[in-house]
Amino acid sequence: MVPEEICLILEKQFGDAVQSTKVEGGHPHAVVAADRWPEVALFLRDDPRLRFNLLNCISSLDLLADNKLACVYDLSSLPLDRGTALIIETHLFAVRVVTDRDEPTIPSVARVWPTAEWHEREAYDLMGIRFENHPDLRRILCPDDWVGHPLRKDYEFPLEYHGIPATTEYELTNPRH
Repeated sequence: MVPEEICLILEKQFGDAVQSTKVEGGHPHAVVAADRWPEVALFLRDDPRLRFNLLNCISSLDLLADNKLACVYDLSSLPLDRGTALIIETHLFAVRVVTDRDEPTIPSVARVWPTAEWHEREAYDLMGIRFENHPDLRRILCPDDWVGHPLRKDYEFPLEYHGIPATTEYELTNPRH
């Protein structure tokens, strides 16, 4: 199935919840309203035409100029039973969900794709995006008492942590991004 078909199916099913689509280029995707994301996610997984049964990854984006953050969900449709003689079409697609930078919140899809649990924790830890109804939302890479979210474009790298002086890969003692 080609991206144009996927976008048409989503637009027909969800109307205005599909805010925009991009089908050309190397990373076709649809932008979906955050409040409708769990419903769209279930549809993407369960609709027999789509069968997006694998969440490959979640990438978080800092859209600083727009005062927004976003998550991009890369999905695959893979054959469920490799032992049959049936040829099952596989396809790839992405969904982007945008949220406000000041109070970033996106509903969790960990109940739809269990791998989202870890990916959402990473986006929470490194970008500060909160995932509503996540089963265990806590830091995954940084210590619990770490201040800030290191992948944000306006993040200021601390000069020390618990008395340990900080440096970067270039040995800068006062890094600014």
